[in-house]
Order: sequence, then structure tokens, then C-alpha cells
Amino acid sequence: MSDARRRRLRLEISREASRLFWEHGVDATSGEQIAEAVGLSVRTVWRHFRSKEACAEPIVAQGMRWEMAMLASWPAHLSLEDHLAAETHGFGRQTDPVALLDNELAMKMIRLADTEPALRTAWLMACDQMEREMAHVIAARLGKAAGDLDVRLHAATSSAALRVISEDIGTALLAGVDPADFSDAPIRVAEALRRATGGAIGDPIAPATP
Repeated sequence: MSDARRRRLRLEISREASRLFWEHGVDATSGEQIAEAVGLSVRTVWRHFRSKEACAEPIVAQGMRWEMAMLASWPAHLSLEDHLAAETHGFGRQTDPVALLDNELAMKMIRLADTEPALRTAWLMACDQMEREMAHVIAARLGKAAGDLDVRLHAATSSAALRVISEDIGTALLAGVDPADFSDAPIRVAEALRRATGGAIGDPIAPATP
């Protein structure tokens, strides 16, 4: 099986597992039920995941992929506020039903992780990956190596801030809060990252191209 096919299959399993976890709870969901929902054998599910709780990991990671891609594409001439505002506006026009479903399932798994310690692992693993990617984003902004101590500290505090904000907004949206109440999310995120890095991250680092 190619790596691409393997990733697609893992994500497909993760979608169905996450749906079952949310509808029935983790304890009430079995590996057999997950396999049946996807149309695979139980053996195949266990070939791709070490436990049923681990099945949530791809969908949680998928939910973070857009945020990290957005930060990785941050132009040098824009402030973080301006870049996030433009990117969030584009995401708000997202109509792909699969992408929207994945985002909602990711929020549900993050919310469920509050009461399901085994699922918390999936969320924390995604946050660990986010921290590693943040180090590269911050290193590029500061002109330092990703392994530099200051870069690593900024990446750790930034990823922690993003984790808290994601949990807060996701919980509110799942509780029925109007998404319009978070229209200032780009500013919230930018301010959080500025505070987390002591102002090291957030400003433009190059003039705009004429």
C-alpha cells in the first residue's frame, strides 16, 4: 500500500471512529463497530491503529492542518493580524462538505478529550506536532535555526496558546454559540501569540512589495 493510500485509509477510519465516539462514547464503541462502519475487517483497523482511541488521531491532526498551513504561508510584509484576517475570511467561504465535516469532527474530539483521557493523547500528539511546525515558522521570522533555544521556547508557548484558544472556541461553537461571536478570532489569536512570545512574533519583518 502506498503512503498516500495509507493516509487516506487512516483518515477514513478516523472519521467513522470519531463519529461513533461522539454519538455513543468511547467506552461504548468497539473496534468491531469501527471496522463495520468503514467496511473493513477488524484486523485491518488494528493494522493501522494501536488502539481504538488512537483512531481519533488523524481527524484531530486534520483539524489542525489548516491552521498550520495558514501560519506557514504568513508573508514577511504582513502583521499576523492582517494575515489571519485574510486567511480566515477565505476559510469562511469553505464549501467543501468533507472539509467542513472534518473540522467539526476535530472540534468534537478535542471537546471529548476533556472527559476522555485516552482521547486526550490524540489531541496532545497533534499539539506536539504543531509545536514542531511552529518552531520552523518562528525560526524563519527571527532568522534563527529551528533548534535555537529562544525559538523552541517561543514555539512551546505559541502552540500552548493556540491549543487553549482552539479548545475555547471549539467548546463554544459546539454549545451553540453563534460563529459570528468569533469574528474577532484573528485578533484574539494574534494577541495571544504576541503575549506568548513577549512580542517577538506578530509584526511584519519586511516592507511590502511595491
